[in-house]
Amino acid sequence: MGNQHLNGTKRGPWMAIGVSLAVVGLIALLLMMMPKGFKATHEEIGKGTPALVFVYDPNLAVSHTQTEQMNEARGHLGDNVLFLLARVGTPEGEQLIAKYRAGAAELLLFDGSGKLVKRQLAVQDANQLMRWVR
Repeated sequence: MGNQHLNGTKRGPWMAIGVSLAVVGLIALLLMMMPKGFKATHEEIGKGTPALVFVYDPNLAVSHTQTEQMNEARGHLGDNVLFLLARVGTPEGEQLIAKYRAGAAELLLFDGSGKLVKRQLAVQDANQLMRWVR
C-alpha cells in the first residue's frame, strides 16, 4: 500500500506539468489561428507598400463584415499590401477621414507613394479586394 501512495505522489507533479504544457500549447495554437488585428495608425502610408484603409465605425454591422473580408484577403496577399483602419471617433482616424473626406464604411486604396488611387463603399468581399489592390 505504501508503494501505491508513493507512485501517486510521484506521478502527480508530472501529470500537472503535462496538463499545463498541453493547455499552454493549445492557447498558443488558438492565438496563431486568430486573425491579426489591424493597425489604426497611418504613418506607414506612402512608405513604398500599397495601403488599404477601411473607415471603421463600430456602430455599423457592415464594419465587422468588412474586416472579416480584409482578414481573408490579407491571408492571400500577405505583406504586399498594408491593411489599416481609420477608426471613427479616434484622433488618428478622424484626421485621416477629414483629410480625404471619407465616410463611414468606405475603403480607401493608397499606392506605395501615398497617393489615394481608389475609394469604394464597403462591403467588398476578399476576392474583390484582391482584384482591387492589383
